[in-house]
Amino acid sequence: MTQQPSPIQQGARTVQVPEDRAGQRLDNFLLGQLKGAPRSLIYKLVRSGQVRVNGGRAKAERKLEAGDEVRIPPVRIESAQDAGRLPPKGLLSALDASIVFEDARLLAINKPSGIASHGGSGISFGVIESMRALRPNDNLELVHRLDRDTSGLLVLSKKRSALSELQRLLREDHGSGIEKRYLALLVGRMPSGTMSVEAPLHVGLRQGGERHVQVNEAGKPSTSHFKLLERRGGQSYCEIHIETGRTHQIRVHAQHIGHPVAGDDKYGDLAANKRLREQVGLKRLFLHASTLEFALDDGKTPYSLNAPLVPELIEVLDRLA
Repeated sequence: MTQQPSPIQQGARTVQVPEDRAGQRLDNFLLGQLKGAPRSLIYKLVRSGQVRVNGGRAKAERKLEAGDEVRIPPVRIESAQDAGRLPPKGLLSALDASIVFEDARLLAINKPSGIASHGGSGISFGVIESMRALRPNDNLELVHRLDRDTSGLLVLSKKRSALSELQRLLREDHGSGIEKRYLALLVGRMPSGTMSVEAPLHVGLRQGGERHVQVNEAGKPSTSHFKLLERRGGQSYCEIHIETGRTHQIRVHAQHIGHPVAGDDKYGDLAANKRLREQVGLKRLFLHASTLEFALDDGKTPYSLNAPLVPELIEVLDRLA
């Protein structure tokens, strides 16, 4: 009789943060230490004070330093296979087919709409969990995030040094940092040329913990540039360059100027969304992360990554013509 694998019992231990993990968030460090633990468990352990950094309580977003001592409490983790928690094969196949760039340091995918960047809040598997299952021998980390409903370029690091450098570039909001461009269909007729929007964004929480962002003077400075590419069927197909990377930035700035992103059920025009769904089959948010440009090795190694517009959005544009 074959004995079934039992849940993995990991006792309390103290781990010293190595040099190559300096700057990593506590929650991401714990995910690496507690293989197979869901993100919700990680946050619960941190909130309850069971995780200690240098003897004291710490927040999940705390940036660790080399030499920090992290106490990791006893955790009972079922093996993913035994718990039936492996990502579905269809999801793994879709993500494997979505890879648009890879080298020794980075991996980039053209993320499909509807897949979260990471699991949590009732989502078992996001991109990072699925890609780690797909590439168990790579030390993959998310460099940045995309909204679940947004498709397009999502970059993962394979080396800690690349992750640290890219996160530093991302913090350079108004510097040379990283050039980020998106493609979107906006409701209504945008003026020709480029419209720049500088409007501070504040993230609030609605009942149930849902994030809702609005233009508010108490928010963080945020800058977006909307460039009209062409008008189709009374709507505006635009390229958007963002200088800052705030939560829901493009969607809220588009709403702010009176031309919300087509298909946006949170900040959009519900009547226009219904018309576009019925007339041209738009069943999702028409927002796509198309281009990322940056340079690693202190500017010596340039990267220009591109994720082509996905077929379902091309079909919508064709029907609008």
